[in-house]
Amino acid sequence: MSQGHRITIEQGTDHVRVVRDGQVVAESRRPLLLRETGYPVRHYLPPEDVRTDLLTPSATTTYCPFKGTASYWSLPGADDLVWAYPEPKPGVAGIKDHFCFFEAEVLE
Repeated sequence: MSQGHRITIEQGTDHVRVVRDGQVVAESRRPLLLRETGYPVRHYLPPEDVRTDLLTPSATTTYCPFKGTASYWSLPGADDLVWAYPEPKPGVAGIKDHFCFFEAEVLE
């Protein structure tokens, strides 16, 4: 990683829920917390806690020099709302196949 740029991943216990149009799309109490220099904390949710049946794969991909290539999924009316790293770089291997949402809500 470049000087001054850090990524840490830790097992979290936050209660994270994603609701879209009144429907719970994901809910987890075991997110991985990814902290990256210059970005807000992101919650990566295990696939078992995500309604993957509601997700439609997208053609969109993005590349991060620190994490690798992200794949995206859409929900009705919300393109590319969800992403994951199917083959993350070794330094962030723990997030493999975990889903991250732009609109995750952290509950108390």
